[in-house]
Amino acid sequence: MRKIAILPSLLAADYGRLADEIRRAEASGADALHVDIMDPSFVPNLSFGPDIVALARRTAPNFHRNVHLMMRRPDLYLEAFARAGAQTLQIHIEADCDLHTELRRIRARGLRPAIVLNPETPVERLVPYLGEVDEVLVMTVHPGRGGQKFIDACLPKIAWLRARGPELDIMIDGGANAETVVAAHAAGANQFVAGSYLYGQADMKAAVADLRERIGAK
Repeated sequence: MRKIAILPSLLAADYGRLADEIRRAEASGADALHVDIMDPSFVPNLSFGPDIVALARRTAPNFHRNVHLMMRRPDLYLEAFARAGAQTLQIHIEADCDLHTELRRIRARGLRPAIVLNPETPVERLVPYLGEVDEVLVMTVHPGRGGQKFIDACLPKIAWLRARGPELDIMIDGGANAETVVAAHAAGANQFVAGSYLYGQADMKAAVADLRERIGAK
C-alpha cells in the first residue's frame, strides 16, 4: 500500500481569505493542497483559474499543489496550469481529448499525471490508462459542488483498482469525513481529499491528525 495522504480542498475555504486558508491547510500537517478547477460546460459550477494555483505557489511554495481539472477540454489549459505551479494534474476520463497524449504531456512537463473517474463511469474504462498515470482519483460524489454525501457504491471501484495496482496511488474526493475515509481506506484508497469536513473545523490540525489515526496512519 502506498503512503497515506490527506488533502484539504481549497473549494471549501473562505474565498475572502484564500492566502490565509492555504497557510492553514499547510500548517495542519496535511500532505498537499487540492485545487478544484471547474468548467461549467463539464460540471454545474465554475471555480478557480491558474491565478489561484499561482497564489498557492507564492503563499506555500513547499506545499504540494494537486490540481483537479474538471474540464471538458483540459488539453487547452494544461500549459497554463503547469506554468502557474501545478505539481499533479488530474484530468477526467470523460473529457473530450486524447487522454494518452495529454497524460504524456503532463509527465513530459515533470508533473504527476493522474486520471479521474466520475461515479457513473465504469471503472473498466481506466484499463488503457493505468500504465500512464501515477494516481487515480475516484470521485465519490458527482463533481461540481462541495458538501455532498459520500456515494458508497463507489467503494467497489476502489477495491477493483487496488487489486490491479498494489502500488498505485488511489484518491477519493467527495463526502470525506471521519467515517467515510475509514470505509474508503478499507477498500484500498490511500489518498483522501476533504473539503467541507476539514475547512469546517476550528482546529484543522487536530482533524487531520484524527483522520490519520482512524485509518491507522499515525
